[in-house]
Amino acid sequence: MMGVIVRLAVPEDQSRCLELLNVLVGGSENQKIFDARTFNDLTSNLRGSLIVAEEEGELLGMASISFNLALRYNGEYCQLEELVVDPKARGKNVGGLLIEESTRLAKARGCKEFGLYLLESTKHNEPFYAKYGFTVVGEEMRQPL
Repeated sequence: MMGVIVRLAVPEDQSRCLELLNVLVGGSENQKIFDARTFNDLTSNLRGSLIVAEEEGELLGMASISFNLALRYNGEYCQLEELVVDPKARGKNVGGLLIEESTRLAKARGCKEFGLYLLESTKHNEPFYAKYGFTVVGEEMRQPL
């Protein structure tokens, strides 16, 4: 048994990443949420990165992060956009490994802070993120464009 390895996504991971994202958003297996351009942008590691967790050739989970500029940080900060683990892989610390690698990538890039948003539907994950050093700061507001 090899164990779970965490790595940056490659083009061949696209269809499995779409399946995992459907798990996160509750879409059907055939629903196309993202296109190749968005996937390629993330795998280019310019404005963000896509990290996957794999065991014996099967992707068990993924995390997408974005790198944003802010004057208050005199540079970049990192934002967790999506984190999803296949329900069959729960209990293998896949989510933790993805968070640890995402944090490592952000630090290596020079990001000053790493943030994430919890929605009402994901507030129950707060203790999980707290284990990895995240603390609650404020509330979010959004406007659809």
